[in-house]
Amino acid sequence: MPVERSYSFPKEEHLCRKKLIEELFGRGSSFGLYPLRLVWLPAEVRTAAPPQVLVSVSKRSFKRAVDRNYLKRLLREAYRLNKYRLTEAESGHAVGLLAIIYTGKEKKPFTLVEKKLISGLERLLTDATPQAGEVSAL
Repeated sequence: MPVERSYSFPKEEHLCRKKLIEELFGRGSSFGLYPLRLVWLPAEVRTAAPPQVLVSVSKRSFKRAVDRNYLKRLLREAYRLNKYRLTEAESGHAVGLLAIIYTGKEKKPFTLVEKKLISGLERLLTDATPQAGEVSAL
């Protein structure tokens, strides 16, 4: 019987608390997959619950708000459709907080952004491991 997937991205999964954002960028690890940069903070234990996610596009690269909003919408949609790769991982995942930052200088098509995000999520499954002694931010 096929598994029922939830392709939603509810408010509870959005990273909004300033304290958690500061902790993510202060203690988090990162890697880049042009045109994206992923920053994450490991959770205390492996889980199947989705991480809290922040999506960002630089005002320096895209002066017009309409362009920034379009790219943020693109990133949220790509994440929403592919977050199951984290939540349905066999042994769970260890990502507590995640930031997806668009670092490109020009707008890229959805297919390329989605492909890069998928490879980033796959890399997170191997790179993100709970650190002994760290307290979960959630």
